[in-house]
Amino acid sequence: MDYTKQSISQLKQICKERKIKGVTGKTKDQLIVKLQESDSEFVVGAVLPVPSSAAVDAPPVVFKFAELLNKVELGECIEMMKQMPPNSVDMVCTDPPYFLDGLSNDWNKQNLDNKGSSSVVGNLPKGMKFDRNQSKKFHEFYAKVSIEVFRILKPGGAFLSFSSPRLYHSMAWAIEEAGFEIRDMLGWVYTQSQVKAFSQDHIIEKDKRKTTEQKEELKELCKDWKTPQLKPAIEPICLAVKPIEGRYIDNFEKYGVGLMNTSTETKVGTDANYFPANIVVTDETVGQDLDKVFLVAKPTKIEKGSYNTHLSVKPVNLIAHLIKLFTKKEAVILDPFMGSGTTAIACIQENRQYIGFDINQEYIKITEQRIAENSV
Repeated sequence: MDYTKQSISQLKQICKERKIKGVTGKTKDQLIVKLQESDSEFVVGAVLPVPSSAAVDAPPVVFKFAELLNKVELGECIEMMKQMPPNSVDMVCTDPPYFLDGLSNDWNKQNLDNKGSSSVVGNLPKGMKFDRNQSKKFHEFYAKVSIEVFRILKPGGAFLSFSSPRLYHSMAWAIEEAGFEIRDMLGWVYTQSQVKAFSQDHIIEKDKRKTTEQKEELKELCKDWKTPQLKPAIEPICLAVKPIEGRYIDNFEKYGVGLMNTSTETKVGTDANYFPANIVVTDETVGQDLDKVFLVAKPTKIEKGSYNTHLSVKPVNLIAHLIKLFTKKEAVILDPFMGSGTTAIACIQENRQYIGFDINQEYIKITEQRIAENSV
């Protein structure tokens, strides 16, 4: 429910029905805070008591918050987040599906797998065929996600979201529109990646308007020219923050978020004595200077699990680094696109609590297996 749309008398009536004391003389903002704090106490199936004249623009809370902790639920993340209380999560860290096949409820990994036995279709990863409308569709999708993330994050809470370079602008725009402050862009740098640019030979060969001689001449002319797609070497991560209440110190005292951890556990580099930077490096071959910034290896088969069929598994150490930067121990981290469970593993490793959603039952099972192996 959007309490800001209620009058003071309506808010007091809701407080009365919830048996919330100490409302006399409170301002509207103070009443809203009391109601938001009480939201998390509602049990499964409970319906928010509101006056008949009050406008209700969100479904009733049907989750008891404690029952979500340290679990990964099967479901569409937007609908799942709508059932969570506001200001209840310390951080959201996620790697959303930014390919078109992954934007709708009818997404099916098997459909992608059936396109071929390899991990690519043509010269692009599955689902990543160029589409001029992809950026617009992704923006529309992520705007809905970001609205719910904004609602459930505590003031000062960090929202870290991975993206592809080509779609980063759409993602950041959607996040900012939801009310977030874009504070930085982190870059995950790596050297092991697939070249996606391709030559024009096959297009020339199919051109029925040209003679064989003309085709050969054109092929020679274009032999060193490919489609405008540079080899991927960076994955951008948007760092957004829900606006704080009052001063940073006031917000941190109240919610435990809003400031960044710069203790020894987040220092980076080969000697772990450098201030955290907005570039993180995967491969030692990148260069000694960049290694000093932050070096994290790509996940090995052992880390991922031999049974892991996820298309894009992030390193546990990378997610763990981000979690430590913006949360304290025992903080609650949400990953609305949990995938094969890397965020959950990082939370277990760093003594944080997690909540995860995913629409793919296969990934849920993989996550549960990885969690079981890391909880021994």
